[in-house]
Amino acid sequence: MSLILDENDANYQIRAYEPGQIQINDKILDHSIIISAKKLIENWKPQNILALTADDLLIIKELLPDILLIGTGTKLIFPPTEIYGELINVGIGVEIMDTRAACRTYNALTSENRNVVAALIIA
Repeated sequence: MSLILDENDANYQIRAYEPGQIQINDKILDHSIIISAKKLIENWKPQNILALTADDLLIIKELLPDILLIGTGTKLIFPPTEIYGELINVGIGVEIMDTRAACRTYNALTSENRNVVAALIIA
């Protein structure tokens, strides 16, 4: 799936996604990532949504987004609330969706200059 971006000033933009790889700007990655408009964390530990732990999301509190998008891979699988509940408790909105939808939503929100972070399983 190729994505077309309009007027997006984010330093890190998702250009394409398909199961097993994602293109951020001109770089193709094959591991899970965390991405925001200003920061890219490559080789994020969980490689499938069932491996996601609360510790894997600790970095999100440091990034202070208004919204966290969790891309669960090719299928929508809701992780236990205990894994991301602390983020909600500190005022971060959390949306769970498959990675393809999370990529589209990330691009749409960054084009609106929204403070969004996406934690994406690339499976």
